[in-house]
Amino acid sequence: MLHFLPAPLRVLFNFLWGAIATAVIGITIIVLGIFKFIIPIPAVQRFISRLANGAFRGWAYAVSAMFRISYSVEWFVEGDIPNDRNGWFMILCNHMSWVDIVALMHLSRKNLPMPRFFLKQELFWVPIIGVGCWVLDMPFMKRYSKEQIAKRPELKGKDIETTREKCEKFRNIPTTVINFCEGTRFTEQKRQQKQSAYRHLLTPKAGGTSFTLQAMGNQFQEILDITLVYPDRQSNRSIVLDLLAGRLKKIYVYIDRIPVTDDLRGDYFNDPEFRDHFQSWLNSRWQLKDERIQEVLDRETL
Repeated sequence: MLHFLPAPLRVLFNFLWGAIATAVIGITIIVLGIFKFIIPIPAVQRFISRLANGAFRGWAYAVSAMFRISYSVEWFVEGDIPNDRNGWFMILCNHMSWVDIVALMHLSRKNLPMPRFFLKQELFWVPIIGVGCWVLDMPFMKRYSKEQIAKRPELKGKDIETTREKCEKFRNIPTTVINFCEGTRFTEQKRQQKQSAYRHLLTPKAGGTSFTLQAMGNQFQEILDITLVYPDRQSNRSIVLDLLAGRLKKIYVYIDRIPVTDDLRGDYFNDPEFRDHFQSWLNSRWQLKDERIQEVLDRETL
């Protein structure tokens, strides 16, 4: 639509579009959250939650438009998304950029319950976005380093207990829980520092994923293992900037729908046999992702 504009103007237009959509819808959600807080009637609170989720879906449509405004992005999707807004699903996804969130919003905006992310606690203080996510019951997680736990042993397992508490809220709200199992965005420097066995991924962290399945496994209808590949990305350039500038031309998506079977639910922290099994299962999923990413990159460079 705006491909005739020079790149700096495309960046400016896209940025303003995203910022205004986020501000308007974020403030709407916050106002709804105020009414939800001051009216302690469960039926009213549920109704307000539905309105807030509707506004959140509107935001998903707004940011999804960014894939068409500057330049029409080609989507290559293998697999399909379930058509059930009233269900419960878990998405496992690789993580390379903030664009991943916009891409997952684009993929889920029509047919899935609105996604919830496990967010770093620091994001709560981001203007509008932080409080808006809090109103939408998104879980803010505080991670503790090995050094912090060594100094204060009582912090061990605290993040898992927080996960348990947050998952309880999801039991009454149709939800898609999105889990970036790597815990942070992929960079080649991080891959080398963490000595990852994969070419394009960091080693997945199995504990939080397993615990969420243990806490909500009976409700999750399916696991959606989604792999995102941006073949146009360059290591020295931001994928976000490529999206805003209209340089992001193609996105490959692989979707595997996996049933939540009994062998994926167990006591990860106290059952060594189950822990080994679950780590092996998750690592095999990551190996498949890594191979798919390499296949796309090889195909696009021919």
